[in-house]
Amino acid sequence: MAVQKMLKFVDVDRSMPEKRSAGERRADFDEIYAQYAKDKAEEQASRCSQCGVPYCQSHCPLHNNIPDWLRLTAEGRLQEAYEISQATNTFPEICGRICPQDRLCEGNCVIEQSGHGTVTIGSVEKYITDTAWENGWVKPIAPAQERSESVGIIGAGPGGLAAADMLRREGMQVTVYDRYDRAGGLLTYGIPGFKLEKDTVMQRIEQLEQGGVEFVLNCTVGDDISFDAIRGKHDAVLIATGVYKTRDLTAPGVDLNGVVRAIDYLTASNRKSFGDDVPEFDSGELNAEGKKVVVIGGGDTAMDCVRTAIRQGADSVKCLYRRDRANMPGSQREVANAEEEGAEFVWLSAPKGFAGEGDVTGVEVQKMHLGAPDATGRQTPELIEGSEYIEEADLVIKALGFEPEDLPKLWGVEGLEVTRWGTINAAFETGQTSLDGVFAVGDIVRGASLVVWAIRDGRDSSKAILDYLNETASMAAE
Repeated sequence: MAVQKMLKFVDVDRSMPEKRSAGERRADFDEIYAQYAKDKAEEQASRCSQCGVPYCQSHCPLHNNIPDWLRLTAEGRLQEAYEISQATNTFPEICGRICPQDRLCEGNCVIEQSGHGTVTIGSVEKYITDTAWENGWVKPIAPAQERSESVGIIGAGPGGLAAADMLRREGMQVTVYDRYDRAGGLLTYGIPGFKLEKDTVMQRIEQLEQGGVEFVLNCTVGDDISFDAIRGKHDAVLIATGVYKTRDLTAPGVDLNGVVRAIDYLTASNRKSFGDDVPEFDSGELNAEGKKVVVIGGGDTAMDCVRTAIRQGADSVKCLYRRDRANMPGSQREVANAEEEGAEFVWLSAPKGFAGEGDVTGVEVQKMHLGAPDATGRQTPELIEGSEYIEEADLVIKALGFEPEDLPKLWGVEGLEVTRWGTINAAFETGQTSLDGVFAVGDIVRGASLVVWAIRDGRDSSKAILDYLNETASMAAE
């Protein structure tokens, strides 16, 4: 019905263009599309089988009560659906957009497993939360009672923001420190705007600010303020820095101009979308327009780079990955999207070096085959001797993943234990580290992982911090 209305609207618009302003046409389209989106959300939600064993819920890191809010959506009870959705998820509109649902809830939908196509859980989650914002159902942060204790959070990414939200609602005084000029971490500067609109992130940050969370931005711990100073100012500290150290290649020509890091490339693109002055983008250094682009890597960051380069107007975009499609770590949905948009995947290929003098002109590629499984069960890629060839490239983007920075060394902290991988050694669920009153969550504990896991960690750790502060207050009162 909604589609018929949209077509009718187009016909009317063509027949009487002089009688309708652009604003009027846009308003009518928005109204019709809103009804169309509502109908589609209810249609998809009604497909939920309400099965006795909701695998979608058990495979969601936040254990969202998916069947219940799908049922309410199908019944048109959107505000109630939103209330249930947000009860377990601090940022449902963000997860609805960027979670790899094909590997989590949707991939484990009973209807999907039976071969009838999954319920589009992520799209419904996004719809009901966007509707909640539009209708004023998203409640402001208003603690019932203020408390004197303060918590310092280092890192304004999803883990830190989720904890800030939970702690502030309990009346804690919360200060968030971040190295960037805008809060959000990779939500703001890592994930492209076509996957996660930046106003969606900014509205949550604005909600936190209006609720009393203080943000100290452009603040690098270890340079602008010491970790000990932060610890001295607050009753508890949460480390939620994420992992920003780029895994690099050791190969001839890796230092040529035009061989860049994924984080630099994506940050430049996102800054440009904010309207910032980005000289590296304007000069073409971090801009794919008119270039032959090669992206190295097989994760979601690589897919972000591939799809961003296409949108910037690259002449060609190829993605090199050393394993085959079945063994790619990134979302298969993202791979399919990239292929539909014109990207080419060069499977079982690895860079041996980079050609060029001063500026890169190509990637020396060596073909691979999959050998025996390693300790994890994945087949190990092995080089095929004599298979080298040159893949032309004007811009090469290294998207090989991220590793933790050496925080104890960078911050001059003694006693902060790390694992053999360099991540912070923190207790499961609570996030308690080896230092009293210091907690850690997200990628700096897990290694590079998903936004939804960072949100889960931030929520769990906020409860542990509350318990710690309550216990400290009780001991002081005795």
